[in-house]
Amino acid sequence: MENIFQLSANIRNTQGKGASRRLRRAGKVPAILYGAEKPSISLVFDHNILTQHLGHEAFYSHILTIDVSGKKESVVLKALQRAPQNPNKLVHMDLLRVSATHKLSMHVPLHFIGHDAAPAVKRDGGVVSHQLNEVEISCYAKDLPEYIQVDITDLEVGKSLHLADLKLPEGVEIPSLKLGEDHNQPVVTIHKPKTSTSDSDGEEPAE
Repeated sequence: MENIFQLSANIRNTQGKGASRRLRRAGKVPAILYGAEKPSISLVFDHNILTQHLGHEAFYSHILTIDVSGKKESVVLKALQRAPQNPNKLVHMDLLRVSATHKLSMHVPLHFIGHDAAPAVKRDGGVVSHQLNEVEISCYAKDLPEYIQVDITDLEVGKSLHLADLKLPEGVEIPSLKLGEDHNQPVVTIHKPKTSTSDSDGEEPAE
């Protein structure tokens, strides 16, 4: 995956809730960098710059480059905490170092295509229902996809696509499928169109 996101961070030297509150009031976001069998590092990011990046869906499933005091690290976003009373206010961020020898476990978005072309929708009036909007995958960093594409063009009314039906890029797998058939969740379904009850209400009862 192409690395298109770069961020600058400073090492955080103060710890504790009081220090975190002061950083947030100053427009900063505390963060932790960990993984790859290296020591964890407490970091600080600029809130406004971080918010701009978070406006891109790809930020959540891309390899990111962070510059920490002149040293660059390749990482992925593992967790993002927002203020309960204000979702636009970022509270804390967890970043995981990327290793070429360790697989990543990541949630990536599902992109659905074929709505306009599907006969089940155009011809039969079927209604598309998305059960999942993202999926957890496992892969090496070099194989990390930005998203998984789901084509519903040939999906019939009353039928569903499940996790096992997804066409995954090379090197990508869905760990939950190894847990058994009961973990093969439905991803998208085309339901039968709702029928009007007015016709049946007006019919004379059969004698």
